[in-house]
Amino acid sequence: MRVVLTGASGFLGWHTRLRAHAQGQHDVVAVTRENWADLSALVGSADAVVHVAGVNRGSDDEVERGNIALAEDVAAAVRAAGHPVRVVYANSIQDGNGTPYGTGKAAAASALTALRAEGHAVVDVRLPNIFGEHGRPRYNSFVATFVHAVAAGESPEVADRPVELLHVQDAAQALLDAVTTDAERLDPRGTEVGVQEVLDLLHEFEASYSTGEFPDLSTPFRIALFNTYRAALFPQRYPVLLQPHSDARGTFVETVRSRGGEGQSSISTTVPGVTRGEHYHLTKIERFAVVQGRATIALRRMFHDEVVEFAVSGEAPCAVDMPTGWAHNITNTGDDVLLTQFWSHELFRPDAPDTFPHPVAQEAGA
Repeated sequence: MRVVLTGASGFLGWHTRLRAHAQGQHDVVAVTRENWADLSALVGSADAVVHVAGVNRGSDDEVERGNIALAEDVAAAVRAAGHPVRVVYANSIQDGNGTPYGTGKAAAASALTALRAEGHAVVDVRLPNIFGEHGRPRYNSFVATFVHAVAAGESPEVADRPVELLHVQDAAQALLDAVTTDAERLDPRGTEVGVQEVLDLLHEFEASYSTGEFPDLSTPFRIALFNTYRAALFPQRYPVLLQPHSDARGTFVETVRSRGGEGQSSISTTVPGVTRGEHYHLTKIERFAVVQGRATIALRRMFHDEVVEFAVSGEAPCAVDMPTGWAHNITNTGDDVLLTQFWSHELFRPDAPDTFPHPVAQEAGA
């Protein structure tokens, strides 16, 4: 299906676009602030619209009216299409809670669900608090605020309370499920945790990962939160320096230390001039450690231009951990065979490899 995705460059929009790209089931047309004026024309040639664009911060009036205006624009574009268009709305559990945001989201939902009477399918997806990689502190969620604070060596004050947290990739899956569901409403559920518990876990991650050691990754929530945390550290804290221990026999280097969960290690040899990788992951935590030879590790965040490169060598052992949603590769830049150890936090499963081919050297938007 041809799917128009509004808010494609935002937090939830980027993750939804990434997941759709990985699954390859839909032709996604990205709509951002830059091409919002083209919305009607783009919807006119689409089968569905996933409406993610929203206003989270601003004055009370800006938040309330902003969300309503965006939904009204989408509704007008659907009416002008001249054919049935499925609409998926990224709503919130705050819908109708009396706050400016909740009032705006409720009115936006009404503007969109009114399309049902005109022959358009509309699916209301009620999302709880979402968190994940590349969230903006003091904007997207308290988790993003905590992540950046802990990474900066700070300990924010906490008003503890229970909260339901849904990783943004799970939210993206719910939106993509809504493109084909027969239901009119979806209510994806997250994990019930305490706000203080989230901060304690982040401090645990920092204490472990600051030494190059992976923390306990024994639950899906821990994995999702750790991926969120390490995304905020990239690229400033990389590569991770490894400590060689040498004597007359040679050198010993510990490349991976992990406190819990699965884990799988492998080694590869690469001849000069050859590149390995050229893929990205949605969940997998992966470490590259060069133990012999010279190489360049290159990474690019999906749908962005900038390429981050690390020149690494077995003479100064170090490791680079691949952030999720970043295409990455490793190229032998030396004159001899390159020896690399690869480690991932989970066992390789052929039926669910979480590895999606994509080149690092490619223009943004692809």
